[in-house]
Formats: sequence, structure tokens, C-alpha cells
Amino acid sequence: MRFKVLLIVFLMFMFSTLCFGQSYLIRDIVVEGNQNISRDLILMTSYLKIGDYYDAGNVSKTIKSLYKLNVFEDVNVFEEEIDNGIRIRINVIELPIIKNISYKGNRTLSNTKLDELMLLRKGSYWSPTIAYDNRKIVLAEYVTKGFNNCKLDYEVEDVGNNQVSIKVVFNEGKKVSIRKITIVGNDNLTQKQILKKMKTKPKSFFRSGKFEEEKFEQDLDDIVNLYKKMGYMETKVLNVEQEEKDDRFIDIIIHIDEGIKYYFESVQISGNVRFTSEALMANITFKENDIFNLEEFNKQLSGISSMYYEEGYIYADFNPRIDKDGDKVSVNLEIVENNRAKVHKIHINGNRKTKEKVIRRNMEIAPGDYFKQSFVIKSQQNVYNLGFFEPDMKLDYQPINKDGDVDLYLTVNDKTTGSANGGIGYNSQDKIIGQFSVNHNNIMGNNWTGGLRWEIGASVQNVELSFTNPFFNDTKLLTGLSMYHTRRDWNSFNYQIYTNGGGIQLGYPLSFINYSRIVGGYSYYSKKYNIQDWNSDYSTSLAKLDSLGWQNTSAISATVSRDSRDNFYYPTSGSRLILYSELAGGVLGGDFNYFKQIAEASWYTQTFWKLVLRTKWRMGYVTSYGGDKKDVPPDERFYLGGTGADGIRGYGDRSIGPIDGGKRDIIFSTEYTAPISSDQIIGLIFFDAGNSFNTFEEFNFLDFKKGTGLGIRIQSPLGLIGFDFAYNLELKTWEPHFQFGTNF
Repeated sequence: MRFKVLLIVFLMFMFSTLCFGQSYLIRDIVVEGNQNISRDLILMTSYLKIGDYYDAGNVSKTIKSLYKLNVFEDVNVFEEEIDNGIRIRINVIELPIIKNISYKGNRTLSNTKLDELMLLRKGSYWSPTIAYDNRKIVLAEYVTKGFNNCKLDYEVEDVGNNQVSIKVVFNEGKKVSIRKITIVGNDNLTQKQILKKMKTKPKSFFRSGKFEEEKFEQDLDDIVNLYKKMGYMETKVLNVEQEEKDDRFIDIIIHIDEGIKYYFESVQISGNVRFTSEALMANITFKENDIFNLEEFNKQLSGISSMYYEEGYIYADFNPRIDKDGDKVSVNLEIVENNRAKVHKIHINGNRKTKEKVIRRNMEIAPGDYFKQSFVIKSQQNVYNLGFFEPDMKLDYQPINKDGDVDLYLTVNDKTTGSANGGIGYNSQDKIIGQFSVNHNNIMGNNWTGGLRWEIGASVQNVELSFTNPFFNDTKLLTGLSMYHTRRDWNSFNYQIYTNGGGIQLGYPLSFINYSRIVGGYSYYSKKYNIQDWNSDYSTSLAKLDSLGWQNTSAISATVSRDSRDNFYYPTSGSRLILYSELAGGVLGGDFNYFKQIAEASWYTQTFWKLVLRTKWRMGYVTSYGGDKKDVPPDERFYLGGTGADGIRGYGDRSIGPIDGGKRDIIFSTEYTAPISSDQIIGLIFFDAGNSFNTFEEFNFLDFKKGTGLGIRIQSPLGLIGFDFAYNLELKTWEPHFQFGTNF
């Protein structure tokens, strides 16, 4: 029976198709009504083609497709029978084209600003849709200016040839301000607590009280987040009312549902194999019956995920389920550890000048190592701190197999690492000086540093040649060589000194202390002191040095340093510790016997946003020794003031301490810095204090010389350039300071 019914239905369908479904072949297509839109474009957009059989579905698609061009006011498709087929007539009415646009009544927004905002453009098509969208955008801008009641209308004039002239007419109304904000439903937080979190404020003497939609939406989110921090996990904003009190003021009423306050009960962890539950739970500081702050709890959970990422479990999944029982919250954290990732290869791109081995030996991670997040971050810091690449370097990873192993991709962008320059400069000690220098810190792409510098001026003549290889023969051994000839006039101290000599350096990392190195050196040089004016004041020791002529110094030195700064150009964390010791004379020979020691410690702490607090202490000590009791040479003593290692800004160079230099010194300096353009331009405020003296008994914190002010640092191809404007807190005067390089 069922088969007979299906057969009857099929036969009826075939009969109706034969009788009424005759197909017509499309023989011709005519386009009518188009003025600016080409016939070819209309035919290309159409689903109807000559030679196809007529299909009512394609007619519907054609009409929709042509409307989507947003250039037609009306589209119709007609059919007429012709010999052996039909002719299709596509009849269109084009939207008018905007010939010009003008504005009327706009006092708050300029014509230029409106031109930027408007969707309407000369030569574009005018339609109700674009009029609506344009009105919405412009009125939203007026709302940000406080004109909530602004009205916008269009005067449309037909100028012929299917073109129109548009005049946008504004009725700005009066500026609307918020008179009052009322919170409804806040049983557990006061209105004052809630309003304090909002950026939208009622009008007052100091505030405009304007209503900005985007800012207000963020305020609503902030209200909910405030409640969540207080344990109200289910708080929501039910409704917001705006009541117009008159044409200038509105009242805002915010209705909220606080929900109930939740308290922490327990955490259960499952699925963990790599770490014990006790180790993971150390990240959770919530105690039973603590108010449950969901945001803070999520931060603590991120500590658990960081433990896994640090050990290479970068594919681990963390699924916390929050269960509520009355006002108690229990969290069940399910961990799916998945595979531990290993580093397969490290690909380095963009190093056109620097040899790949230089980059690789600064990487903390190598092929075959398990992926370790801290090592990846430190590798990027180490490579950037070489100073050879622009700040836009990237270090990313890509899974390469089903086991989850990864390839690392380091992309760098070379920057200029060598410079040759000459010119005329000025500093407060030497006045006008001429200089020429050639420096390169990446010779032949090997990380070799070399330089030739020549300075000449009224009180200075320096020629210096230096070369350093931090990885001699591709080992961790640092080697260095320097030679120099200098003449410097210390006019303030009535003498000049000539020096000829050189030195060598050897250094090696200290494996038992992270980020540390020891560098030993030997130097041998000859010095001659000349008193410039015998009629002026000079010390007995200086007169003796003048009479001796050329004197030799043979000295060894050792520098132990530890540098954990995250970024050498703009450190935001870490520290830098330096202990320098020098011994001259004695068994080494030479004419001077002295021992010198300098200790310096700097700390860097990011406070908020990108602002960084830098703090530095520097202490120096020098003394003579030996049976002949020769005094310490004057140029080995400490002269504070100005900029540089012994700088105290607000004072002139070498202006602080005993007239012939101090044998002890102590300096405290702090800077609060802000990046203006990445780490290339930095602004700062500073405070310096310190003093120099000859014995520890003379030391007195209250007698420190102090200066404060502001400055700027610019990272240039020639090195770091700085300018400080400092206020001397003792003399109540201002002192400018220019500097090259850095003293922090």
C-alpha cells in the first residue's frame, strides 16, 4: 500500500513538471537605467547569463547581488518571450552621487574635524543607509564633547545629472552634564566606595561632568570587578537609567544585584605528576574562610602554570572548576600535563653583520635542552644587550612533531655598531675641545671591540688605542689591550700631568655565581707632573713630584662584577655589583706604592607602568704603603662633582673634597626614570649626595653635598648622550651637565 502511494505522488510530480515547468533559454539580456555604473559590471554581478536556462532563483540572487553594491536605489528584473527563448531586462535606478558637502550650525566641531569623521565623501553615493550610519558616528562624537542632545539633519538638493548637494545641518543644543549618579541595590558597599572606582563623575567646580559612553561602559565593568574582589562573584548591573532634568543636566541611576558574598574553603589538585600537590599548593595563599577574590585567586593559579611552563610543559592544560556550597567556594583544579617540550633547533635570521656563533654563545638555551621559559627570556635579553640589534627582535617557538618538540626562531635586525666621528665639543672642565674617534664594538661580526680616540684642547691632549676580545679563540676567556698618551691640565689644582703607557686584561666568568666575571689586569705607565704657576698655591707633595720628572707606575688590578640587569639600555629589574682593587708598586716595581679599592652597587626596580627606580652606592678607598711612605699620587685620589663615575650633579667637575683630592669617598645616587621612546629616549629625575675626605674620622652624613634635578638620555649611533639640569641644594644655584656614556 505504501509503495502505491509513493508511486502516485511521483507520477503526479512528473506530470506537473511536463505541463507547467517548461524551461526557457535566455537569448538576450538588456540593462536599463544605468548612468554611471557600466553595463559590464552589472552583467558580471548578475547570476543570469545568455545561453543559460531561466531560473527564478537566479533572478532573486541577481537582485540581492546588485543591491549589495550599494549604488542602486531600486533594482527590477523583467522577462519577455522572444523566438526560441526569453529576453531579460535588468532595470536599475542608481543612487545619486554627492557633488559637494557643506555644514551649518557646527560650533563645537570644526569643518576639518567633520571631514575626518564623516562617511559622506564627495563623489560617493547618497543613500538612506549612509545617512543613518553617518549620523550615528557624528552624534557619538558630540556626546563625547558633552552635547547629548545634538540633532543632525540633511538638506538634499538635486543639481541634475543624478547628482545631489548635501548640507549637514546641526542643532547642537546645550552642553549636557551629569548632575548626580545614584547607585541602587548596594547593600554591602557604600555609594562612596563605588563612585570612587568610576571615571564618570558628576559636574563640579573642577570637573566638566560630561558623559562619555565608552568610559561609562568601562565604569560598569569596574563596579562589577570591585564587587568580585570583595567576594561577590555573581554581581551584575541590572539596568542603567538616564533621567533628563532639563536641557543641561542628566541624572544617572545604576541598578545592581550584589548577589551573596563567598568565602574560600579548599583547593583540590588532580592530574599532577611532575610536581607534588604540596609544591603546587605553595602558590595558593588563600586560607579557609578568607574572602574569595576571584581575580587574586586566578593570579595564584597562574603561578602553578608558570611552574609547568618553566619546566617545558608548554602544552599543559589547567581546568579549574569552581563549586559553590552556600557561601563557600571550593576549587577543583584538573591538570593535564601533556608532553614536555624539547628544543630541536634554533633558527637565527636577520644577522647580516654579526656571526651566528656570537649570538648562539649568548643563548642560555641550546638544542636538546628542555624548553625553559626563563632561559628563553634571558637568551633574548643577552642577545639584545650585545648592543648589535634594534629593539624589535623576536624570539618565538613552533611545534615540529607529535611529541611536542619545538624549534626556536630568533629574528634580529642589525643596527650600526661602528662609528667614525670628529668635531668640536665642550665640557665644564676642559672648555672647548676637538676630537676624532673611530670605534667599533663588533669588528668583523666577532664581538671584538676596538677604538682609536684623539682629543686635543686648551687643557687636554689624549691619544688612546684599545682592543678587546671577550671570547678569545672561541673560549670564555676575555683578552684586552690598551695603549695611551695623555696630557691633562688641572687648572683648578695648579698642575698638569703627562702619561704614556698601556695595559693588558684577562677575564673569565665565575661559574659559581650567576652573571658574574672576574677581570685581571696589568698596566705600566710613566707620568710627569708640572706645576703650572709657581706663584699660586701648591702642596709640598706636588712640588716634590714636579722635581722628580718622569715617574713609573707598575700595577695589577682585579675587578669582580655581577650584572643581572634585564636590559643594559633601560634596566627595569636586576642589579649591578662591582668590586675593583688595584695594587701598585712593591714587588711590582715602579716609583709609586699604593692600594686602591672601589665598591659600587646599583639596584633597579620597576614601580608601576614602566617607571623605574634606580639606586646606587659607590665607596672608594686609596692609601699609600711601603717603607718610603710616598704619598698617593694626586691623580689617583677622589675628586667628586659633575658627571661620570664620581659625579654629583649640581656641582662642577672635581669641585668637592680636599683641594688635592680625597683618599676616601662615598656617593649615593638615585634616579626615577620613564621611557619616552622605548629604551632609546629616557627622561629622569635624580638626587645625588656624597663627599670626599682623607680619613674615616672626617666622615659625616650631614656634611654630604647634594644636588637634584631632571635630565634626558638619548641612545644614538655615537653612544648614550645625556643632559642634566641640576639644582645645588647648598648654593641654591642651577648647573647644566652634558655627558656621553652613562654613570649609572
